[in-house]
Amino acid sequence: MPGLADLHRMTQLLLAEQAPGPAHVLVVGAGGGLELKAFAEARPDWRFTGVDPSPAMLDLARRATLACAERVQLLAGTVDEAPLALFDGATCLLTLHFLDRDERLRTLREIRRRLKPGAALVIAHHTAPGGDAGLWLTRSAAFADHSGSDPTKARGAARAMADRLPLLAPDAEEELLRQAGFENPALFYAAFSFRGWVATCGK
Repeated sequence: MPGLADLHRMTQLLLAEQAPGPAHVLVVGAGGGLELKAFAEARPDWRFTGVDPSPAMLDLARRATLACAERVQLLAGTVDEAPLALFDGATCLLTLHFLDRDERLRTLREIRRRLKPGAALVIAHHTAPGGDAGLWLTRSAAFADHSGSDPTKARGAARAMADRLPLLAPDAEEELLRQAGFENPALFYAAFSFRGWVATCGK
């Protein structure tokens, strides 16, 4: 993903606008723990609850966050496993593109149920800009291929992603955020097929 470390830094800054002091942050799709590690290093006054359905990925996340393990709770499962506590902010990075539209909306609503009014949600994942998922996925695949420029290989990788990822156009992503109860969705990140938004939890 282009600028992944910068995306993590931007995400932390956006969350901090609504949670400038000690905060409890929900990380949906905690994956290998890269964002948890980045957030924890940047904000020693924050606590985290991370959820992910993959035990193998959670093992990676535990190893990545050993230095701050006392501030990180990791739970196996989807957002439904997260407590109905009022979190001060939430992230869902590189996760929602795996879910179809109905499950994506349900997940966003469940995240919203767990947030304080006015808390920020930051999301980022593959989309279909201009309705042309294939073109933009090919560009993303070419960027990710550090072995060299191979258009055939990039197109093959893009086809594989397009077949398994139910991608939405950016305006449809913003509409889902509104339907889920979030306000003022704003695009803050764009890189080939990837888009990222920040929105606030409605009252």
